[in-house]
Formats: sequence, structure tokens, C-alpha cells
Amino acid sequence: MQVSRRDALRYAAAASAVVGLGATAATHAPTANAAAPTLIDFAMRQIPAQDIRAAGHAGVINYVSTSRPGSSFGAKPITLPYARSLTAAGLVIVSNYQYGKPGGTAPSDFTRGYPGGVADARTGWNLHTAAGGGRNAPIYFSVDDDVDRHTWDTLVLPWFRGINSVLGVQRTGIYGGIKPCQWAAAEGVIGKSRTPGKVWAWQTRSWSQGQIFPGAVLYQRIIDTASNPGPLVGGSRVDVNDVLAQDCGQWNFHP
Repeated sequence: MQVSRRDALRYAAAASAVVGLGATAATHAPTANAAAPTLIDFAMRQIPAQDIRAAGHAGVINYVSTSRPGSSFGAKPITLPYARSLTAAGLVIVSNYQYGKPGGTAPSDFTRGYPGGVADARTGWNLHTAAGGGRNAPIYFSVDDDVDRHTWDTLVLPWFRGINSVLGVQRTGIYGGIKPCQWAAAEGVIGKSRTPGKVWAWQTRSWSQGQIFPGAVLYQRIIDTASNPGPLVGGSRVDVNDVLAQDCGQWNFHP
């Protein structure tokens, strides 16, 4: 991607103002490691910015989707006042969309194919912009399941095509295991980071067999479960994600 000198200086200035996303992430490490800057993701409640900073994290990946029927997650969707509090504390924000879930009160979003992708992209973008999200920032859409190639080809790929029809490829990202991240990159349905060799792939440790996709910008290393609780931040259990690229789709990098 060609960047003008003026844009390069603007992005460099933005990067220097980002807590924790400096030289370490700029090297776009090929593997995740505990020394990388970290972002947390969570749904239960809005964790105060000062608690996130005190825990040593650089920011959050927050939902631009609403709660499923029968649930009421305090951090879904991100709100403008909360986003402003995070930004004022020097923390970065990355957007993620997930409404349904396997075994939940609403099915996985990708099961609704192309029309579902159109609807989810519209909802996600409306909530993203209402909270002050960057107009050029991506939204990561969740494939929170161990999908095989047939499911990818018949359901997930059409869903992403629907998302692309609303947002365009460059504002579309994926959350999932290593195979969906690889397939999304190969099919050209997710955009490119400004960090060379990186795409909008947020990879989870689940279903990844200990491997990390070299193109990923984020890696979900700690997953909060009942049997293996995540760390407490501000009194809430969280997932922890290693930042593998200076440009991981944070709002302030994509105004």
C-alpha cells in the first residue's frame, strides 16, 4: 500500500501517542509472546479506563453489537461516553461484531449467509460510528466456531461477501481460528493493515493447534472460561490479546 509522506507522518504521530503500541508492535512479531502490547476483550461490564491502564494493557477490543435475547451485557455495545473515557486515558479501541453464538439464544451470525452479512455490517457500522469509531477503521466479525471448509464455502464466505457489500473489503476483519483467518485472507474478504504483511485477522488460540497465522494482527492468547478463568481487571474476568502489528485497526489510526 502506497502512503504519501504527509500520511506517513500523520500515522507516525498517531502511533507515538498510542500507549503500548510502539516499537514492540511495530516489528510485527511473527509469533505471539507475553512481552507484546496487549488489548483485553470482555462483555459483562464496562471496565473503568484507569483499571485497564493499571493492569498494564494498551486498550480494548469492544463490541459494536447488542446482547443476545435473554442476556444483558454491560459492554455491548460500546457507548460514546465509555469510548471517550478510554481515549482520554490514552487507551486504544478496536471494534468487534458478535451477536449470535454456538449454543446461544441466537445462532452464529455466519449461519445467515449473505443477507445476514448485509444486516450485520449495517448494525455494526451504525453502532461503531455512534460510539465515535474511526470512519476508516475495520470491524472484526466473529467466526466463533470450529468451521470446516464446506461450512466456510457455503455459509461463512457468503456472509463475508455480504459484509463487504456494505463496508467494503478494507473495513472488514475476521475473528476466528487459524484456518478461517487464512481462508479469509486468501479469498480477499478482509482488508490490509498498514503494517507490511499483515491483514485484519484477529486469531484466537482456540482451534489453532498452537499455530499462529503470520498475517494476523491480533492473537487471543488467554480465553476466559469457567474451567480456566482469565485475569481480573477492575473486578471482571477478561480475555487477553497480544498485538502483533503496530496497526491492528485501532480507531485513532484510522480516523
